[in-house]
Amino acid sequence: MQNQRLIAAALAAAFVLPAQAQKAGSNEDIVKRHFATLIGAEPKTAELTMFLTMMPKGGDLHHHYSGAIYAEQYLEWVDKQGYCVNKTNFRIVTEKPAIEAERAKPGPLRTCVSGADLVADNTTYRQLLQKWSSLDFYNHGADQAPPDQTFFDTFGYFGPVASTNTNEGLKTLKDRAIAENLSYIETIFELAPITPDADFDKLIASPGFNPAQLDAALAALAAKLEANPAFAKGIADYVANVRKSSAGIDDERFTMRYQPYVLRFLSPSIVFSQMLASYKLAQGNPQIVGVNIVGQESLAVSMRDYHLHMQMFKFLKAKYPEVKTALHAGELKLGIVPPEGLTFHIGEAVQVAGANRIGHGIDIAHEKDALGVMKTMREKKIPVEINLTSNEFILGVKDHDHPVELYRKYGVPFVIATDDAGVTRHSLSNEYVLFAKRYKTDYAEIKKLSYDSIRYAFLADADKKRLLKQLDDRYTRFEANIAESLSTARR
Repeated sequence: MQNQRLIAAALAAAFVLPAQAQKAGSNEDIVKRHFATLIGAEPKTAELTMFLTMMPKGGDLHHHYSGAIYAEQYLEWVDKQGYCVNKTNFRIVTEKPAIEAERAKPGPLRTCVSGADLVADNTTYRQLLQKWSSLDFYNHGADQAPPDQTFFDTFGYFGPVASTNTNEGLKTLKDRAIAENLSYIETIFELAPITPDADFDKLIASPGFNPAQLDAALAALAAKLEANPAFAKGIADYVANVRKSSAGIDDERFTMRYQPYVLRFLSPSIVFSQMLASYKLAQGNPQIVGVNIVGQESLAVSMRDYHLHMQMFKFLKAKYPEVKTALHAGELKLGIVPPEGLTFHIGEAVQVAGANRIGHGIDIAHEKDALGVMKTMREKKIPVEINLTSNEFILGVKDHDHPVELYRKYGVPFVIATDDAGVTRHSLSNEYVLFAKRYKTDYAEIKKLSYDSIRYAFLADADKKRLLKQLDDRYTRFEANIAESLSTARR
């Protein structure tokens, strides 16, 4: 018994810290232990959700503006713009003659109605939400398209109002972010300016085109675009729209930055014109911090032109080495495309295009040099933007099928992000909850992920330091609050 007392005393002494260290570290230790109880053998989902909603989250680095706005707000904008919604196909009608003709009809005979009228009809309203988002997809038996098609189709429904009222939309996203303790969003904002060139498209498609001549052809097209007043106007208009839309967004609590995006399933000349415009935008405006390419990766054109697109990025990266790129790559799974289509997308995005971040990265296990690709990503600190809800809905990839555990094992950095939270109707806090529930983790890793979402942001150094310092302060308050609440609960 005496020996046991001596051992207990020695152990207690070993864990006694100097007074200053106790003060600095005790709250974090308490929170670490508390978080472990929430995970346990069976996660306490409700309390875990409350904890992770309260927890400071640095940034959301994979965030589509149009996909983040909920359908309910888009419907409000339908009325604000004076449009109407067709009750049979749920498409927005924008043509004034058609709208006026509908309004001239008696109410029961109208097929195109205002958003307010549609909301008043609960059945029709619910059907609209099912078309404009993922609502009810898995809990009703109506005929419906596959989940990936359902997801990408939503943008066609709310598209006519997606680029209107952007300042109001950004303010909504800001308020929602602050409510869940998120301090930074790097949003994929608006489509980059488009300047088509039929001659270039014809050249690229010609049977005799030599790929070795691609750089020369791109240089010629770039020079042609740069001499085109319409191309210059597109860039100027984009900058003006960002400035107008972002008015009042940044303050001491919240920061937002913007990425123009390129649509990968358009013609080669359009894709390149968007890329060049995006690089120029990112180089010339501090609010625009990176370039992205988006669009369904499994479409025939997206697959056909993937090598070409990566070569285009390589060409522009050489001209604008300081501009950051976050490329959607590997948002594919076995069966969606032929097996050989899974073997090179992430590798080429990293090793050819020089991507600074990878969006999704789902098919890494199928890459022809998966270990080599991950080694490069680890050594060059190229993180993967992990979007758990999106990957589950669009591709059906979740739990241990998801490669996040593969990236962890091989030391590839990653961040937790939302993708299109308005379409799939979730939040960043929910993504942290899914990660914590599905994969063995602890508070230290969760906290690191929060910090990494600032460390890997495409921010200016001064902004990054400022947000990291704020995050330090916010975690100090959060951990003190949790420790105090646990102490009060035990009394």
